[in-house]
Amino acid sequence: MSSEPWTIERISRALGNPTLTKRFLAEINRAPAHELLTVFAKWERIAKDTTAAVTRGQALADYDARGEEPPGPWVDATDKTQAAADRARSSGAA
Repeated sequence: MSSEPWTIERISRALGNPTLTKRFLAEINRAPAHELLTVFAKWERIAKDTTAAVTRGQALADYDARGEEPPGPWVDATDKTQAAADRARSSGAA
């Protein structure tokens, strides 16, 4: 994790998605002065979470590239995901 301070530019880069970055910039630019810190903190958290997820994903890809099982417990959510997809289809979604 970088010790570099979080700035508007750093958050924009960390989001890694032009649409998300555009939304962040729109929110920060429209925020009244008394809400700036709250809006900034919200997006800082999102950027930190995104950065952490990318780091975890890269680590998992490294295990996969070596043909190793990733560490830690893994929950098979196939049935739960399939049931949610079936419910969505039966309600006319997608």
